[in-house]
Amino acid sequence: MRFTSRRGLVTAGLLSAIAGTALAGPDLTTKHEKGRCSIRGQCGSDSLFGPQLPCPDNGLAETPDDSVRDKLVDICGSEWSDTDICCLEEQIDALKENLDRVGTFINGCPACKANFYNLFCTFTCSPDQSLFINVTDTKPKGDKYIITQLDHLVSNEYGAGFYNSCKDVKFGATNGRAMQFIGGNAKNYTQFLKFLGDKKFLGSPFQMDFPRPNKTEFPGLDPMNKTSHPCNSTDEKYRCACLDCEGSCAELPEVSEAKQCYVGLLPCLSFAVILIYSVFLGLLCIAVAGHVAYMNHSKHKNERMRLLQDLEPSDDEDEGDIVHNIGMLDRPTKHYFINTWCDRTFSRLGYVSARFPVITIVTSILVVILMSLGWLRFQVETDPVRLWVAPDSAAAQEKAFFDEKFGPFFRAEQMFLVNDTGAAPGPILSYDTLKWLHDFQAQVSRLRSLDGGVTLDDICYKPTGEACVVQSVIGYYESNMDKLAPGTWENKLVECVENPTMCLPDFQQPLDPQLIFGGVNGSVLDAKALVVTWVVKNHPEGTPELERAMAWEDSLKNSLLDLQVQAGSRGLRLSFNTEVSLEQELNKSTNTDAKIVVVSYVIMFLYASLALGSTTLTVRSILHNPATALVQSKFMLGIVGILIVLMSVSASVGLFSAAGIKVTLIIAEVIPFLVLAIGVDNIFLIVHEFERINISHPEGTIPERAARALGRMGPSILLSATTETVAFALGCAVGMPAVRNFAAYAAGAVLINAILQVTMFVAVLALNQKRVEANRADCFPFLKVRRAESNFLNGGTGSGAGEEGGLQKFIRKTYAPALLGKKTKVAIIAVFFGIFTASVALFPQVQLGLDQRIAIPSDSYLISYFNDLYDYFDAGPPVYFVTKDLNITETEAQKEICGRFATCHQGSLANIIEAERKRPELSYLSTSAANWLDDFFLWLNPQNPNCCVDNGKPCFENRNPPWNISLGGMPQGEEFIEYLERWIEAPTTQDCPLGGAAGYSDALVIDEEQLTIPASHFRTSHTPLRSQSDFINAYNSARRIAKEIEQDVEGEVFAYSKFYIFFDQYTTIVKLAGALIGSALAATLIVTTILLGSLVTAIIVTLVVAMTISAIIGSMAVLGVSLNAVSLVNLIICVGISVEFTAHIARAYTFPSRATMERAPRHRFRGRDARAWTAMVNVASSVVSGITITKILGVGVLAFTRSKIFEIYYFRVWAVLVLWAATHSLILLPVLLSLFGGRGYVDPESDGGLEQDLRSRQYPALLEDEDDYDSDY
Repeated sequence: MRFTSRRGLVTAGLLSAIAGTALAGPDLTTKHEKGRCSIRGQCGSDSLFGPQLPCPDNGLAETPDDSVRDKLVDICGSEWSDTDICCLEEQIDALKENLDRVGTFINGCPACKANFYNLFCTFTCSPDQSLFINVTDTKPKGDKYIITQLDHLVSNEYGAGFYNSCKDVKFGATNGRAMQFIGGNAKNYTQFLKFLGDKKFLGSPFQMDFPRPNKTEFPGLDPMNKTSHPCNSTDEKYRCACLDCEGSCAELPEVSEAKQCYVGLLPCLSFAVILIYSVFLGLLCIAVAGHVAYMNHSKHKNERMRLLQDLEPSDDEDEGDIVHNIGMLDRPTKHYFINTWCDRTFSRLGYVSARFPVITIVTSILVVILMSLGWLRFQVETDPVRLWVAPDSAAAQEKAFFDEKFGPFFRAEQMFLVNDTGAAPGPILSYDTLKWLHDFQAQVSRLRSLDGGVTLDDICYKPTGEACVVQSVIGYYESNMDKLAPGTWENKLVECVENPTMCLPDFQQPLDPQLIFGGVNGSVLDAKALVVTWVVKNHPEGTPELERAMAWEDSLKNSLLDLQVQAGSRGLRLSFNTEVSLEQELNKSTNTDAKIVVVSYVIMFLYASLALGSTTLTVRSILHNPATALVQSKFMLGIVGILIVLMSVSASVGLFSAAGIKVTLIIAEVIPFLVLAIGVDNIFLIVHEFERINISHPEGTIPERAARALGRMGPSILLSATTETVAFALGCAVGMPAVRNFAAYAAGAVLINAILQVTMFVAVLALNQKRVEANRADCFPFLKVRRAESNFLNGGTGSGAGEEGGLQKFIRKTYAPALLGKKTKVAIIAVFFGIFTASVALFPQVQLGLDQRIAIPSDSYLISYFNDLYDYFDAGPPVYFVTKDLNITETEAQKEICGRFATCHQGSLANIIEAERKRPELSYLSTSAANWLDDFFLWLNPQNPNCCVDNGKPCFENRNPPWNISLGGMPQGEEFIEYLERWIEAPTTQDCPLGGAAGYSDALVIDEEQLTIPASHFRTSHTPLRSQSDFINAYNSARRIAKEIEQDVEGEVFAYSKFYIFFDQYTTIVKLAGALIGSALAATLIVTTILLGSLVTAIIVTLVVAMTISAIIGSMAVLGVSLNAVSLVNLIICVGISVEFTAHIARAYTFPSRATMERAPRHRFRGRDARAWTAMVNVASSVVSGITITKILGVGVLAFTRSKIFEIYYFRVWAVLVLWAATHSLILLPVLLSLFGGRGYVDPESDGGLEQDLRSRQYPALLEDEDDYDSDY
């Protein structure tokens, strides 16, 4: 928009409009009395092209002609109808011309306009000029004198009232304040008057001082003190709209959503759980104290009874020896039909897989290959919009509507130049820096893309159709080095910042200092940073225009990377971002993390191979016969286990790709880790059990042994795999594509992996056992190792075979007995429920959001850009309030939208936005709305004679009813559309800055056939947003304001900003997280109840998993992990893996091994305690070595990633997952089971003779010396 010299011409015209009769000498107002003038007439200009200057005239006021008086009354009001004046007709004509110009800025506020007109009408024509105007200096001009300086006394009351009535008046086309144009951004009335009176180019043609009234300094003078009209006047003639006057705004209702419940400094949730835990702890202490007192009383009572009785030892006491272990009296005696069926089914499956290994392996591979054919339709979704927002969500539909009606939002290329390379940040501005920046901007304007030679001029946004929008300090100098002089650049810059309209850039829109200076503390000359923004037009995805823009952005990125080096050599730092930068850096992050995935798989393979081999190899056996290691090692099994994981991932990706579900970066990064962690666990369980069967049943065939092993471990795998699959599958119900797609892929991969493990892996395990029994080397089965021990290889008890490992022995002898002690149980209950309380109390401290700096590599050049954006950028993003299907051609609808007219609704769109702007701490709005309807109607105002013109006259000059502030005389229907189309094409000029072409060309859609406006937007801006919480709160606030507007508007209204689409997820993510985690826990409860046959045990397992998840969420608050789609996916994973930790212990408790239970410490454990001890001895070591350690190895690798998102959202979360899941399952779960566990059942695989049962639990040495086993206790 063009505002060249706008304010300067107004002031110059007003102050040079005075001319009068020349005197013989300079009369400097020697007489000060009523009815006498100080200035009159025009006596010439001070330069060849300068404006006319007034001449001194201390004569008497005169009565004007009727025609002159009519003109004066028409301009200044009826109060001038019966008074003498000190002005001539040509002055009145000039006064009208210049007041008409300023009127375009202030016509919307009657009080401001009246006060402004009153000031200059009085200054020009008052009959009492000499009382408040004193000419202080003149200059001869021919035979006359021209005034070069005078004093104009204005009372403090009028000056303050004048300023207050105008300070908030808005000029809609720029979405700024009119004070920028008429008062140089004055902050008080003295600055306002000084700006009006200062002599300057395109300003006042002579110096007019406004000294403060003082009787001593100005004897005989009385300041002009007419009544000023307040903008919130009760007189409707002068009352301004809320948009232009804060005092006219109605008080908005309090925002209830902004309030949160607190008790002191604690959130109510935190206070409540701490209070409940305190009560629980108190009751627990009372119960323990009561129990101790009761036991002491019973002990003393029994001692007294012994003293009273002389009891002889009974021969019956020896009968206790018959019962070898009292715990066996409570062993389960009933079978659970579902478990028995599962055992038989898995036994048959294991037998078939091991009996026909080649067929099983080939069939599995063929099925995986068939499913993997879906890779042909493999697609990766990288568009953040389609990742984080459901296609049918309100945010997605609103963005689509906005892009369709108004075009995609602009592309912004932005750079920061900062002076912080020294010990402390310093001022950035200097002549050399500005010259260097000017040269670079010129280079950018000439820059061509490598592909097609596209230049900035080809793709940039041009609001006036001529020049590109480049927001830079160089724009103040019109990108002209001739105006950037070493000695004057500072003064020029300060003047431009104070009055942006006097220093317009090439694209003719005022530059907002907040958009180009950062770190300003006082004067802009002390700014710590400069900001340069190139605005590029955006286009729909896939169009050639978009490809051209992206090609040029690539070239700009390379130029800016080179410029960073140059900036460093000057002691400066440069950061930047182009529209293509973020996606490129995100892809770089993914490529980096792919290496981490590979390293993790290699480490897991090595651990799996070594750990699996340790089931049949010990240091003693290797030292006894090293050749044995060549046969007993299990590297091939480790390779096959890893391959099965990869096959399951491939099959899942192929299956869902064929179904049209795109892969996301989360899937590509997380699924391999997830399936690897789960898959390796099950491999450990199967191999360990198979080796135990080899020892206990060496006489059986390999298929029979495989059947026994899978029959025992299959139900456990079924329990964990089913729970995990169901938990993940529940995520498919979520609308967010990133979460939904992950849930589908994860559920499919886990299910396929479990199926391959109980089929293909069992077949490979059978082949491996044939290799072992054939005395052939691992990995090289064609080589036979003749020196290996044959009895050991065939399931015998050679050196080291069946030895109890160190970890197993520690659990049996020390850990399990100590854990199940009564005092220990009380302490554990108190500690873990304390952890649960602390975790829940930390829930409110978990922040929402995903900082962009975390999503990119830690060494990315975008890190410094985002830091500078938060630290130095003092402007908020634009926000648009969009109306849909609102018939604005009718008066009633216009009242629902407008803000500058007397009959606008109190709750109209403009009034609500303006009222919300006045409480930015809640609304996050910083500016008034650019209201096209208000500006359109003001453009029609006949008092703006240079705007809407027909045949040389204002369009609505003789309209009946006339144009008025109450919306009377406004066009409607077809006439409305006709004038609207003229306005939207009208240029913005210095004579009429209200034209709609530059400011509103893309702000509305006009339907000529239906005579309506199907879509339009009203632009405002957010306050500076410097954190994720600011962005989320701003989005929520905009949605709230849009709903508030809808209450008055007969149509749909929504708020839109470019960043909203990324933060829509946070409106529901807390509820979504609760629903998903709750559903996963419910699924865990149901599946566990069905497969274990005990609701009580299932409740305990679900409780432990819930407490684990709570501890993880609490840890997120401590570790700075915020809640977003990525962490939500991780929490779903945590539910599944927590079940993995607990399921095997719970099943071993429900179906205890009879052989191990018989060996429980005598007279110490019985009932639930005996089963809990048995479960720990049986599977705790497998949970540690096969689950916990594998997770630690997989997670540990992530600590070395360059990606912050992996380090924060995966490494930190999974590290606390391993910590809390392991401690809850190995400490809390056995204690809760021993206290409250459900009923147990007979383990079908434990049926048989005593010796067989003992061998089946890998303790053949017990047969030789049972007393040694028990003597440990």
